[in-house]
Amino acid sequence: MGKTLAPASVRRIHAVLRRALTVAVRWGLITTNPALLVDPPPLTRATVKPYTVAEARSFLEAASRDRLEARWLIALSLGLRQGEVLGLGWQHVDLENSLLFVERALQRQPDGTLALVRTKTDRSNRVIPMPPSLAASLVRRRNVQHQEREAAGDLWQESDLVFTTSLGTPVHPRNDYRSFQSLTKRAGLRRIRVHDLRHTRPACCSPRAYPPAS
Repeated sequence: MGKTLAPASVRRIHAVLRRALTVAVRWGLITTNPALLVDPPPLTRATVKPYTVAEARSFLEAASRDRLEARWLIALSLGLRQGEVLGLGWQHVDLENSLLFVERALQRQPDGTLALVRTKTDRSNRVIPMPPSLAASLVRRRNVQHQEREAAGDLWQESDLVFTTSLGTPVHPRNDYRSFQSLTKRAGLRRIRVHDLRHTRPACCSPRAYPPAS
């Protein structure tokens, strides 16, 4: 039994076929474009199911033992998107004034590589105050990264990224998702999308709803 594709995937395939068949018509290989006779399926809006305050606390308790604890605290307390968090550089972190500057995102390119791209609009660029628990978590993250750099030696890949692998390379969004699912399982929580984490903060009203990092 074949796997059913999501509507978004079907629409992308339909668009590629439509363009290819349009070229075939132009070259006289076929007389009409059959793809024009087919309507792609409508996109369905995914239901957002953010964590409750109690669930967020349980998740952060599990994440407190993760080497990238601050990554999850940022998503829950500030509501940044996955790419925005993974694209943060230390130049965007002002620990002295507890400010975070969002100016770019880590994105997977069509060829499978990762690239840092500037946020699309001026509205996407923003300066966000950090709660004390997050600032403290980022200090710990910086210390862990220094230790990993020393342990990796010549294998370390230098960058300004806040969140990296143990060798200094960017965290792939797919691996980030796997880490999220692992933490969710460890906390005994229901499965939600990584994207839903950023909606948990508005649902819970304030970063003060979460316990301060120890």
